[in-house]
Amino acid sequence: MLENIRLSFQGIFSHKIRSFLTMLGIIIGIAAIIAIVSTIEGTNEQIKNNLIGSGNNTVKITLSNGDYEADFTWETVPDNIRVISEESKKRIEDIKEVDSCTLYRTRSNPDNLFYLNRKIDSAVIYGIDEDYFDTLGYDIAEGINFTDRHYKNFAKVAIIDSTLERGIFEGENPIGKQIDISGEPFTIIGVAAKRSGFEPVINSVDDYYTYNQTSSGLIFIPTVDWGICFRYDEPQNCIARAVDTDSMTNAGKKTADILNENILTPEKDTEGVSSALEYKSESLLEQAKALQDLSSSTNSMLIWIASISLLVGGIGVMNIMLVSVTERTREIGLKKALGARKKRILAQFLTEAAVLTSIGGIIGVVSGIGLSKVIANIAEVPVAISTPAIAVSVVFSMVVGIVFGLIPSIKAANLNPIDALRYE
Repeated sequence: MLENIRLSFQGIFSHKIRSFLTMLGIIIGIAAIIAIVSTIEGTNEQIKNNLIGSGNNTVKITLSNGDYEADFTWETVPDNIRVISEESKKRIEDIKEVDSCTLYRTRSNPDNLFYLNRKIDSAVIYGIDEDYFDTLGYDIAEGINFTDRHYKNFAKVAIIDSTLERGIFEGENPIGKQIDISGEPFTIIGVAAKRSGFEPVINSVDDYYTYNQTSSGLIFIPTVDWGICFRYDEPQNCIARAVDTDSMTNAGKKTADILNENILTPEKDTEGVSSALEYKSESLLEQAKALQDLSSSTNSMLIWIASISLLVGGIGVMNIMLVSVTERTREIGLKKALGARKKRILAQFLTEAAVLTSIGGIIGVVSGIGLSKVIANIAEVPVAISTPAIAVSVVFSMVVGIVFGLIPSIKAANLNPIDALRYE
């Protein structure tokens, strides 16, 4: 085998240009496949990260009325849902797929929110527990976080996000200022910011309201203060942070099962029809998989198109091997006259075809990685180099060489030594 490989390299390097042109179809095909697969992998990862929060792995479990999240800004508070106990929260935290969890209440765009007698028309208020910021990945950029003293003393304090700070306070330091929630003054003690993520450019109140047509500023108050502004018996929602992205679906479903134990008998409306209130988890991971499947199925067509280059390259290998057999007819006849068996001649030419395409495959892999980087820089799309794709590409190129080199090798092995020696 080693002797056959040595002879293969000798034959390839003795006709460098011809060998390179023969390998070109293999190189182009492998490079195209590597680039496409790398782009698919990178795009799929970007879809997953963009949709589920850039690696935060959090899944929201909310009380839903049918297909919609219950909103107690407008809806009547049901009397058959118990407040989630610390015992239930501990059970959620003990789920193997859950790293941490937090309970919260929320109101979107309440009518009774003011700063200096100026109504804040676009904001979301959250009543949060001690674990909210850590679970969601927030840091306190200015001021301080809520402390145990704030929760124990029902302190009327608030933390806002950087969007609300830039939009409402217009560059002023918000720490120590007061906002009015349902007629109750809350003192701002801190500004929270996501550890990573997109931050809009907001420099004025006009910018704030323009941006917040689709995204609102956030106000956080201790969950114990919720009843001061709204109603103590409003049901809570939950956010669970999974141990990893692939565990999100199970973490959400198991958390929802525990929370649904707090729903007693089905509540009936004025017409005697049972409501459909239940806790449901977001299916963000499933949405990501659906988008990834769509992306992959679309790009699979490109892989098949790129594979045509491999077919063309294989035909080129067959052609050049037939030429090589013709050129070396006298050599083959001499070897057979000296006692070389058919399988020895067959193995020699098959090895040469496999070595030729393997070299092309390796060059194609390197070219494909380089092409992926170029695509990433020019098109500004992410790429993720796939090790399995590289390994499969090299093996596949070798298989192409063996398959398309088989006919020339059989022709060489079946040559009559007398006719071969007389060949001019």
